[in-house]
Amino acid sequence: MFARNGALAGRTCAGISRMGRMTAYDLMDYDEVLEKYDPVMGLEVHVELATETKMFSTASAHFGAEPNTNIDPVSLGLPGALPVVNAKGVEWAIKIGLALNCEIAESSRFARKNYFYPDQPKNYQISQYDEPIAHDGYLDVQLEDGTEWRVEIERAHMEEDTGKLTHLGSSSGRITGATASLVDCNRAGIPLIEIVTKPIIGAGERAPEVAKAYVGALRELVKALGVSDARMDQGSMRCDANLSLRPIGQEKFGTRTETKNINSLKSVEQAVRFEMQRQAQVLDDGGEIVQETRHYQEKDGSTSKGRPKEEASEYRYFNDPDLPPVIAKPEWVEEIRQTLPELPWVRRARIQEEWQLPEKEFRDLVNAGALDLVVDTVEAGTTPDEARAWWVSYIQAKANEAGKDLDAIGVAPADVARVVELVKEGKLTTKLGRQAIDGVIAGEGTVDEVVAARGLEVVRDDGAIEKAIDDALAANPDIVEKYRAGNKKVTGAIVGAVMKATQGKADPGEVNKMIAAKLA
Repeated sequence: MFARNGALAGRTCAGISRMGRMTAYDLMDYDEVLEKYDPVMGLEVHVELATETKMFSTASAHFGAEPNTNIDPVSLGLPGALPVVNAKGVEWAIKIGLALNCEIAESSRFARKNYFYPDQPKNYQISQYDEPIAHDGYLDVQLEDGTEWRVEIERAHMEEDTGKLTHLGSSSGRITGATASLVDCNRAGIPLIEIVTKPIIGAGERAPEVAKAYVGALRELVKALGVSDARMDQGSMRCDANLSLRPIGQEKFGTRTETKNINSLKSVEQAVRFEMQRQAQVLDDGGEIVQETRHYQEKDGSTSKGRPKEEASEYRYFNDPDLPPVIAKPEWVEEIRQTLPELPWVRRARIQEEWQLPEKEFRDLVNAGALDLVVDTVEAGTTPDEARAWWVSYIQAKANEAGKDLDAIGVAPADVARVVELVKEGKLTTKLGRQAIDGVIAGEGTVDEVVAARGLEVVRDDGAIEKAIDDALAANPDIVEKYRAGNKKVTGAIVGAVMKATQGKADPGEVNKMIAAKLA
């Protein structure tokens, strides 16, 4: 959570308009927002299911294929093409619903959500409307200080993803100002589960933190279920944050905005905070909040104006005539319940006990989004302490510098395990190991490839090291004198000089031994 006097807490902030021009926003001080208004949130999270095929056809649902290769008549919306429900998609939807403590509907239906957009080939999206497969659940999340917050779930329903548009010639990357747009239908028809919360009220100053914690807990949950990789940076999990303000003491909700397709936990927190400050200032200035979609701007944490937000009636929902109701018999639901894995909160308690970590240290690990990464690194051959030392210090700092979540920085648990192994073998120092990690982050290859390409391996040429030691001793006679007088702690400068001469590739332990032998 940002400090109250953080970057966005000032009176003004710059945002990016849809045309790519800078637009100045007046922002109310965060403390003043809380004195005057009560935030009301609603979070909609779209999770792409990692099924082999699409929701209503046999086309591949795998990510990363060449544009418009994972397509078929159904996902292209060609005349006469009929959808068939992906049974695995239904099963995994039920699985998610059960993990979210939802009631599972014995009968649910697909509807047509009608709207025109170039990446929606049929001009409608198959979704669920008034009869979702899962409803009325909850998810308990832990805030950074250990406080537990229950987020109530209104529904989790099945639908299909749309295609993807790439706009050319626009400074903002959006359609406004573009000279051409490219359509990739590979994503069209991929199974989606949309998880919608009930209004989140009473969070007050912690509203941004609650939003971040909820999305983080949900991401952790769907990954544990094995139904999605939940990669927010690749779009397989996306969050829409609805926010409105109401004056303190007022029961009626204010007009909401919906910030679309937020793709990181940090951004979820920033978007909610920014909208609270922006909306408060608009209201204080006598203006009105427009019900609209908004775009999150990664550059400065602001949101910019999108399009007017439709009401449900404008989508002209009606039951899809090509798809029968989905029947989830109680006995089938119970069979699926038995397949649920160890859920994240149970797993966390077990791991904390096994590793014997104090509550605060363990909570810091969870808050950093590092727990799964550390667990996987341990499974790859390290100790918990070794894995933690790398993930929550150096790699976390690199992720913060890049403005990315820890799991999106480009380092895999196997990379960290390999660096630890090379350090143990004496082939790398900790400093050289960090350089190896830097190379992996930069996309230079595996750890071994980076070590080879950068020439990072520790120097084993005793002759070269000995010469560097002799040169350093000759240049520092006062240190030699102090050492021989009994001060054995003065050799740090000598070691430093040797490390500099060998570009950090000498083993400091061996250097110390060689210095001691020479000065004996």
